[in-house]
Order: sequence, then structure tokens, then C-alpha cells
Amino acid sequence: MGKLDVHVMRHISKDEYRVLTAVELGMRNHHAVPVPLIVSIAGLRHGGAAKFLSTLLRFKLVYHDNTKYDGYRLTWFGYDVLALRALAARGAVDSVGRKIGEGKESDVYEGVRASDGRRVVVKLHRLGKTSFKAIKNLRDYLDGRRSAGNWLNMARLAAKREWDFMSCLWEDGGLAVPEPLDQNRHAVVMGLAVGLPLYQLGAPGCLADAEAVLETCVALARSLAARGLVHCDR
Repeated sequence: MGKLDVHVMRHISKDEYRVLTAVELGMRNHHAVPVPLIVSIAGLRHGGAAKFLSTLLRFKLVYHDNTKYDGYRLTWFGYDVLALRALAARGAVDSVGRKIGEGKESDVYEGVRASDGRRVVVKLHRLGKTSFKAIKNLRDYLDGRRSAGNWLNMARLAAKREWDFMSCLWEDGGLAVPEPLDQNRHAVVMGLAVGLPLYQLGAPGCLADAEAVLETCVALARSLAARGLVHCDR
């Protein structure tokens, strides 16, 4: 996964966003969206779709696929841009900084909300980004659906599931979870939890009472189980 260069968003026009959104909508039924369908969905009266697609391609927001026909599909970066634009419009996050976490299913960045200067966390789900390809069989995101369509939509479903669970636990008040702030597509914005990752607690002086940490973790696991929730990896 390439670097998340949000500065690109400053150079995308409204019409180019419309074309990018049209590609997203067309991917509901197409692996690569035919150009005539993109033009139709975007509804650009003055045309110019080819020019707009060229700009989006240059910024690596779309991928050109002409193996069977002339079509385009969103890249992860293109999906990032659409989600971040929606979140920024709602005031959930106004700037995105360094990456603070990375896993097989997500990338995590720090951000800032301009309205109150609050530091936030932006988590971008990226299902299928590595060799973890059996997720459709291991997770229940489909909820009876025959297909999720593509990895982007699978990531959206995963983000929505995380948002729902996090919101319930936050309202419950019995568990220490980050404050859920907003969610759009595959992105979840939450409050920044101050502290160190558990893997860093082995440094000298960091893990003063290992037994107490273990007891806290076990208590949290029991609280989750009591609410019918289980967090695990196979």
C-alpha cells in the first residue's frame, strides 16, 4: 500500500470528484466500470470525462483496465480520498498526519479536528491487502449476502461493523474503548487513546506490574464475553 498523500485532494476539482464517485457507484455491478457508464452516472453536461479520468489516473486514484473493454476501477487511494472528503465535509477530521499503526486488515493514522483542535485517529480498513484472502469465510460481514462485490465494499462492511460495536460499547460505559466520532465508507474516526501499545511495554521500566496488566486484560475479555462479544484471530 502506497503512502497516503492527502495533499492530492487539494488538486481534485468538483467534476473530477463526480467522476471518481461515478466509478465507485459503477463498481457495485462491474469489476471495471465501462467509460460510457461512468459518463452516464457522472452526468457531466459539458463532457470531458476522458480528461477527468486522465487526471484521476495520474494521481493513482483509479486503475485503467482494458483487458476486456475500456474501463476503470477505484484504487485503495481513490477510496481513501472519497472517505476523507466526506469526513472532512462533516468536520470529523481536517488533517491527516503520520501512520501510527499497520496491520493485515487496516492502516491507522493520526489526525486533527480543526473545530476544537482535538487529536483523533483515522482507521482505514483494507481487507484483502495481504495474504489474508480467506476473510470471506472467516468473518460474518456478508450477513447472508451472496457476495460483497469487491474488497473495497468488504472493507466498508468491516468498518461499519466496527463502528456499530464501538458505539454500543462506548454508550454502555463499562469498557474502556476509544470514543467513536464518525464513519464513512471504510474509514472510522475515533478519539485518541493515550498510552503505549502492549508490545512496547517490555522496555525497561514500562511494565512495572506484569501481573496487574494481565489481570486487567483478562477482566476486559470477560466483560466482552459477558456482552456476547469475542475478539480473536485465527
